[in-house]
Amino acid sequence: MTRPRRYCPAGTPVHIIQRGNNRSDCFYEPVDKGRYFGILKEAADELHVLVHAWVFMSNHVHLLVTPMYSDSTSKMMQHVDREYVRYFNRKYSRTGTLWDGRFKSCLIQTEHYFLICQRYIELNPVRAGLVAHPASFHWSTYNSNALGVESNLLSPHDVYLELGKTKDERLEAYQALFREAIPEDQIEKIRTGVNKGLVVGSKEFEKRIEIESGQPTRLRKRGRKPRQVVEF
Repeated sequence: MTRPRRYCPAGTPVHIIQRGNNRSDCFYEPVDKGRYFGILKEAADELHVLVHAWVFMSNHVHLLVTPMYSDSTSKMMQHVDREYVRYFNRKYSRTGTLWDGRFKSCLIQTEHYFLICQRYIELNPVRAGLVAHPASFHWSTYNSNALGVESNLLSPHDVYLELGKTKDERLEAYQALFREAIPEDQIEKIRTGVNKGLVVGSKEFEKRIEIESGQPTRLRKRGRKPRQVVEF
């Protein structure tokens, strides 16, 4: 069966998940995450993709990006896939695939869901039980977006910049967002959206993307309930 064409219009944020094959680890050591970071930065710079948030877990990666061209996201991930697998296989004397198929992604409506998705990504280690607070996890953008730690990969989105007139105001406002839990229905919407390749946004946004792409953006009702996918 032909895979559906991935629709990633320029200027629209995209939530990406890249998982290890059979949920196996894709990072064995911190240096592996550093190498992935470097490859991602190289590809993002070359292909004009703005990276707003990320988290590198042991067996999967979350990214929140905005492509400046319609084909930039796919080209970036193809480069990351190819170059990181080459590095990983050579380092650990292995062959074959590393990733669980092609990456999963969904479009994120800027106005209503961008900051929710960004928080969802940075809270991943907390939901996984690895840390009690996102600041304790080194391999995410929380310490940059909330505490001001510099990163040469991070490109703050306009929605984030609107949190305050100064850097200190933005950091304080962003930290305040984490004092309240993300509602479960919003977590499930983001989780389902990226796993099913749907759209996360209002009904009007979903309808617009559906018309533009010519593809369904919402789950259709079926007789049997869809299988639950456990994801952090």
